[in-house]
Amino acid sequence: MGIIIKEATPERVVATMPVEGNTQPFGLLHGGASCVLAETLGSVGASLHGQSIGRPKAVGIDISATHHRAVTEGTVTGVATPLHLGGTVASYEIVISDEEGNRVCTARLTCLIRK
Repeated sequence: MGIIIKEATPERVVATMPVEGNTQPFGLLHGGASCVLAETLGSVGASLHGQSIGRPKAVGIDISATHHRAVTEGTVTGVATPLHLGGTVASYEIVISDEEGNRVCTARLTCLIRK
């Protein structure tokens, strides 16, 4: 997937992913690739949050994504910020943008926090 994490805290996780190699047959960024990026970012954030409360395992239990615009080249950047950081559940909003800052996808991930 070529995902590179640039920043990671429970409050903010940032990563990039190339479009090349992550396209569907029509040459557009694959929606599944956007979901992989989103789940990676939200899971990292949830795991970091879980570590801070003594529950280091995060397991994704729900993801939804809205794809706003097509991307055919370059790199996309995902930014995950928490919607809820609880003792057993963490939810994140993940915004994926193209190199011009246009929103490509908005996703929401909920993770179960486990011991």
